[in-house]
Amino acid sequence: MLVDPIAVAASAPTPALNFYVIRNDGYGTERRHNGADLYDLIINHSKNSKTGDRHYMQIALTVDAVSPYTGLTSKQTAKASISISVPPFGFSEAAMVALVKALTDTLADADVTSTKLLQFQS
Repeated sequence: MLVDPIAVAASAPTPALNFYVIRNDGYGTERRHNGADLYDLIINHSKNSKTGDRHYMQIALTVDAVSPYTGLTSKQTAKASISISVPPFGFSEAAMVALVKALTDTLADADVTSTKLLQFQS
């Protein structure tokens, strides 16, 4: 199991986050940061000898937001996730680490960026 809490340094525009375990079921954890904004972190794993292993990580941010249509305030949640599927053979742990790094590096590249993805560019 990962450390508790997971401390994530601030990186503009995101504040420093401390994710504390609120649920642990043996297949993964749900963690929460209770700051000015409510962040949730879910990490889980599944093992399958035929199709391979799957590792999943999701971060969610819940805020109180005012509807532009009704003027009423309600909780709204945005989520971002990554899923890693490892076949039962053919890929070492090092190869998978490199593949995930290639994905995060591509997302961070100036020609791609999260902003461009959110603008429906592909």
